[in-house]
Amino acid sequence: MLEYDFMRTAFAASGVAAVLAGTVGFFLVLRGQTFAGHALSHVGFTGATGALLFGLSPLAGLVGFTLVAGIGMGLFGEKLAERDVAIGMMLSLALGLGLLFLHFYTAAATQAAALLFGNVLGVDSSALLTLCVLAGASLLALAAIGRPLTFASIQPELAEARGVPMRFVSSAFLAIVAVAVAECAQIVGVLLVFTLMVGPAAAAMNLTRRLGPAVALSAALALAEAWGGLTLAYYTDWPASFWITALSGMVFFGAAARRFAG
Repeated sequence: MLEYDFMRTAFAASGVAAVLAGTVGFFLVLRGQTFAGHALSHVGFTGATGALLFGLSPLAGLVGFTLVAGIGMGLFGEKLAERDVAIGMMLSLALGLGLLFLHFYTAAATQAAALLFGNVLGVDSSALLTLCVLAGASLLALAAIGRPLTFASIQPELAEARGVPMRFVSSAFLAIVAVAVAECAQIVGVLLVFTLMVGPAAAAMNLTRRLGPAVALSAALALAEAWGGLTLAYYTDWPASFWITALSGMVFFGAAARRFAG
């Protein structure tokens, strides 16, 4: 299987995206912002189709639109009601713009399936390099805000009282989530971003309550699911996105059953 260049590239790309998604996704679940991740994936679809319309790289549009939307969502702060209303409005607007872009550039419809469901086997070496750079920058940024982010996630009222810049932390974190969403979309597509960003994190939380081990376990589960899905796709000729999603679901429900049984 690894004798083929495209398979080695696919394993490298999915590994980079999975580790980033598992790490960032843990904090996304911890903060109760999975709806934001879902919305950003749809915003990314609009950005990618818009980039195609103007002759640009779909990845550039994906990253650009999700970054702007993520920062915009973060500026609404930590209040759940206000935040969810803002996210819902951005999601609706993004979907409307995506439909408009496809209307004016029907050739983009041929690439819509890849954007929606991913095409990890189509990642080339230049795209892999871009994914590595983005993932490295995102993980460094996450490490830089790690302590205030954790404090604000676990005890938001106390963090605000202690002077933690909540709006800045929220905006910075959602900008990092935006990059992670863009990377996941290259692997499993915008409709299945939850597969790598939420599934492994939720499973890790069911298996351990210790912060450090939970983050590491989330990243490890995402990596195992991505590589396992690619391996099964190679030997069955079924879509890689399906296998990655199936493995994520099995791991999550298995972890949930173990928690309830114990």
